[in-house]
Amino acid sequence: MRLEDVKMQFLFDSPTRTKPQALEHVTKQDMTPIDPSATVDTPHPEHAPLLASTGVLTTQRVALLTLLALIVLCVGWELAWAPIKPGGSWLALKALPLALPVAGFLKRRLYTFRWVSLIVWLYFIEGVVRAYSDPSPSCQMAQVEILLCLVLFVSCALHVKYRFKAAQAHINPSAESAPSTN
Repeated sequence: MRLEDVKMQFLFDSPTRTKPQALEHVTKQDMTPIDPSATVDTPHPEHAPLLASTGVLTTQRVALLTLLALIVLCVGWELAWAPIKPGGSWLALKALPLALPVAGFLKRRLYTFRWVSLIVWLYFIEGVVRAYSDPSPSCQMAQVEILLCLVLFVSCALHVKYRFKAAQAHINPSAESAPSTN
C-alpha cells in the first residue's frame, strides 16, 4: 500500500463505533482519557494516537472556542450591542453559516477544518470593511471580528498541519527522526 493511500485512508475514513466497541480496543497509551458519558464519536483505535497529540487537541479546542466566540459576536453585534437599525437587524443571520461547522469540529473532521479556514475570510472582509466605515461602537466590534477570524484561520491551518504531520509520523516513524532537508 502506498504512503498516499494510507494517508487518505486515515484522513477521510472516519468509522464510527459504539462506545463499548471502541473502548475495549483502546489502551491508556493509545489515547488521552475518554469521558464515558461523552457522546462524541470515538476515533478508530488505530487512529487514536494521531488524534491525541498535543498540537492536534490544542488547535481543535482553540478553533472551536474561537468559532463559538465569533458566533456570539455576530449575533450580539447585530441584535443588541451595535445593530445597524435600532431593535436589531436581519444581518444577525450571518451567524448561521458559522453554526454549521461546530459538529465537525467536535468530531474532529479534517474536511471541516479545511473549509472553515476558507470561509472565515468572508467574515474577515466584513470586519475590515466595517472597521473603516462604521461609527465607534461597531468599529471596535469589527476589530474584534478581524482578530477572531485571524485566530480561527491560524488554528484551523495548524490543526490540518499537525494532523498531516501525525499521520506521516504514524505511517513512517523513521521520517520523524531523519534530518530535514528543507
